[in-house]
Amino acid sequence: MLRRVFKAFHYREFRLLWVGACTSSIGTWMQEVAQSWLVLQISGSAFWLGLDAFLGDIPIFLFSLVGGVIADRMSRRRLLLASQLVQMSCAFSLALLILLGIVQVWHILVLSFIVGTAQSFGGPAYSALVPTLVDKEDLPNAIALNSIQFNLARVIGPVLGGIALTSLGPSWCFSLNGVSFIAVIISLLLLRPSFQPEKTSESILTSMKQGFGFIRKHGAMEGLIALAFCMTALAIPMITFLPVFAKDVFHAGPTTYTILLASSGIGSVAGALTVAAMGNIANKGRIALLMLICLGAGMTAFAQSKTLWWSCFLLFLSGAALIAAFAMISSLVQLITVNEMRGRVMSIYNVAFRGGMPFGSVLSGWLVPKFSAPTVIAVNGLLLVVLGIYFWLAQRRVASL
Repeated sequence: MLRRVFKAFHYREFRLLWVGACTSSIGTWMQEVAQSWLVLQISGSAFWLGLDAFLGDIPIFLFSLVGGVIADRMSRRRLLLASQLVQMSCAFSLALLILLGIVQVWHILVLSFIVGTAQSFGGPAYSALVPTLVDKEDLPNAIALNSIQFNLARVIGPVLGGIALTSLGPSWCFSLNGVSFIAVIISLLLLRPSFQPEKTSESILTSMKQGFGFIRKHGAMEGLIALAFCMTALAIPMITFLPVFAKDVFHAGPTTYTILLASSGIGSVAGALTVAAMGNIANKGRIALLMLICLGAGMTAFAQSKTLWWSCFLLFLSGAALIAAFAMISSLVQLITVNEMRGRVMSIYNVAFRGGMPFGSVLSGWLVPKFSAPTVIAVNGLLLVVLGIYFWLAQRRVASL
């Protein structure tokens, strides 16, 4: 059983990248805990919390298409290295601002935008790099294992971040995040990927059009990308506004926020492990839609909960459903895409997947003060249920995959 779950670990270079990415993800989630709480503490407003999330994610929407073209034209390893160095510099800069006692909300917002810009170029490169490290039949397992490392970090990172935040202060969370990038930089330096970009005289715009043309030729891809956008736009605000639930619903502090965030992360790890164990199974489209419906139902129930342990359980279920749906959709996109188009297609997918986050966060941040966080999250959950049923019964191209 374990051999089947961790099958992609037989590939040395994938294993190296996985370990490095896991380490840096833990550091990123440590910073996420401290940054969210710091913004809320300084501003006292859910709007600024949503705006910070918006500015961290909007560059994905703005620049990922260009990043995807570049990922198909140059070394994906070098592009990813540059992205990691920029993110590391921003983490250390924020730690220094706090140590000097001059940090303001606008500092955090600007650095969030810079980090998001670096991720808009690193994301397509990473997504395009992973399939070149494993055989095609092991790609769904590799994608599921990537989900595990990300969500394992969501469990470990918030716990470590919560401890560092309450006992040492936010500057330690940011400093440790900066140090964590060293691991992924070392792993990237050790990689020798097989992909060699072809020289081309085509303009960036022409290359972008080729990516969109490839998606239009595969009708189901349009549905998968639409699902990715809606899923993150509606589901991620539940995680973004967990500090609001901790403060306003449970009348508690960073420890309760950490517990809620870790519950979602543990569920995500469980969901990713389940998908990894399944391997390259049939009916991925139907399973993704079923998980989407379960995610929406779990979110709506969580929003109505007033008991901490019940909320943690619902976050566990929602986290498992979210990652299972994400892993299935990502696997389908990667399996349909040919390698020479992978950077461009994955950049479009990343625009949809990550682009939903800023719009969902800023819209929810505007609505929460008007209607309350539980009401907004409950409505988002119901919309996901309706979306899943629509794609299952009316728009059948995804369900047929």
